[in-house]
Amino acid sequence: MDFKSLREAKAPLIFLFAGLFLSGVTEIKAQFSQNADTIVTTNQIDTVSFQQEETIRDIFPAEEKEEKIHSPHKATFYSAIFPGLGQIYNKKYWKLPIVYGAIGGLGYAIHFNSTNYVKYKNAYRDFLIRDPGNRSYLKVLPVNLTAEDVETPGVLADWFEQALENKREYYKRYRDLSYIGMAAIYVLNMIDATVDAHFYNFDVSDDLSMKVQPVIMDYNPVTGNTIGIQMALSF
Repeated sequence: MDFKSLREAKAPLIFLFAGLFLSGVTEIKAQFSQNADTIVTTNQIDTVSFQQEETIRDIFPAEEKEEKIHSPHKATFYSAIFPGLGQIYNKKYWKLPIVYGAIGGLGYAIHFNSTNYVKYKNAYRDFLIRDPGNRSYLKVLPVNLTAEDVETPGVLADWFEQALENKREYYKRYRDLSYIGMAAIYVLNMIDATVDAHFYNFDVSDDLSMKVQPVIMDYNPVTGNTIGIQMALSF
């Protein structure tokens, strides 16, 4: 077999291998292109689905803050420590002048009545003893009387003694009432703070209304037609 015959025999094989190679390359390229289109399409679908159905907040929800509970116990405790602190805790600042005004007024009443009670108690004691070195009753002596008038036994002396005793009991009584009033203000201050704290988160609707109108009642064989008033609450 010469060289020309050998070359003619190998030519069909070369064309066969070349055809198989080109066919394989085409198939691989088509498969790669299909996979790429599938990936792109999938990504587009996922993106559209994410934009239309979910948001960042849906995927990563933020932690909900716990609602701060307004404690009536704290309001009571604060008011017990110092009057007015419970009202500050409840943010009812307009009540502070009322609380401190009442406390200031009763504090002045306690001081005034206590001072006069001590003064008249000492004067009454010294007048009964009649010690020349202790004559505090002269400080409360009426301007139209003298020491000699009240120290001389008689009507004026008896009247002056009774007046000193009455004054002593009068200021003692109102001093005690002032202390009771101060204690009452202290307790009311705590009660007010506690009640306000209980209603701090109470929701009152703006649609709360009351309607009053006349109405004719149902017919009664005995009384006939009667007219009444109807009240209706809407909430």
